[in-house]
Amino acid sequence: MLNEKRIKRIEEVLEKKQPSLEVFLDNVDSSQNISAIIRSCDGVGVLNFYYANKKDVDVRIHKTITQGSHHWLYRERIDSAEKVDFLKLKQAEGFTVVVTHLSEKSISYRKVDYTQKSMIVMGNEAEGVSEEVLALADEVVVIPMQGMAQSLNVSVATALLLYEAQRQLEEAGAYDSPKLSLEQREKIKFEWVHRDLITRRSKGTIFTGRVKRSRRG
Repeated sequence: MLNEKRIKRIEEVLEKKQPSLEVFLDNVDSSQNISAIIRSCDGVGVLNFYYANKKDVDVRIHKTITQGSHHWLYRERIDSAEKVDFLKLKQAEGFTVVVTHLSEKSISYRKVDYTQKSMIVMGNEAEGVSEEVLALADEVVVIPMQGMAQSLNVSVATALLLYEAQRQLEEAGAYDSPKLSLEQREKIKFEWVHRDLITRRSKGTIFTGRVKRSRRG
């Protein structure tokens, strides 16, 4: 059985989760970058993290990079053939799809209202987001650059957007009270405590597999 301090910490983390802020990675292939992004997601209270890649394969999680943060959010790989429908479904649920892309119509990432339901979409460093995903964007944003380079590493860029969202949410008082219902928190806590017990009984072996769940979960 976990001690009371550990359970209390899990409860506190769940009270800060922001189900209105989600992240989707479009063809980001680097497992190191994905692991770093997951750590940033956990840091601002993201609950749901998604990614798609051209090979439609699960990406390995580096526990030395995530420092265990991959345990405290849901992650799901979306088949590449389904990513457009997936994002359209999110829009139907009220999410604003915020895509990073350099163009004449791009606005500063700071000008987006992240206190509304927001899906932050990042593409790979070589090609950016795919054309079909870009076509769905409700907001197209860019991180202002004053040097010769036109972009940042994708994990750094994602962290900047997430912490701008965190700043806005904090100013709006979003972290002051739970955004998940008590029923939702208790359900997730049960899953997390059960997994934590299994992890601790496995003599230090850390579970890094894909967490499967319903999109409606």
